[in-house]
Amino acid sequence: MGVKRYELNEAQWSRIAPLLPGKASDPGRTGVDNRLFVNGCLWILRSGAHWQHLPERYGKWKTVHRRFSRWCHAGVWELVFDALIADRDNQYLMIDSTIMRAHQQAASGKGGPRIRRWGVPEVD
Repeated sequence: MGVKRYELNEAQWSRIAPLLPGKASDPGRTGVDNRLFVNGCLWILRSGAHWQHLPERYGKWKTVHRRFSRWCHAGVWELVFDALIADRDNQYLMIDSTIMRAHQQAASGKGGPRIRRWGVPEVD
């Protein structure tokens, strides 16, 4: 069986697998299948679908969402991203524009002609 759309291939998985909780050597309960869970999260994030539309092959959507939230609060995703960012052999790096901020004065530049209250252009 080949890699499905939105899923990690062997090389990608081997890079992040040691960073994830739920291994047999970790204390507490081990994850049933971290790879399936991560692929489910990637499916949601890359497709833009709601959690309720997660395909059944990834498990129950509420269980996957709950685990995703726990990993967010525990900082697991940040640990993975920091490890991947530190690698200089990244093929690409994406920056989400929601983290970019314009200076507060960027919105108040000189614009076109000023319009008075009744739609009549103001004369200087």
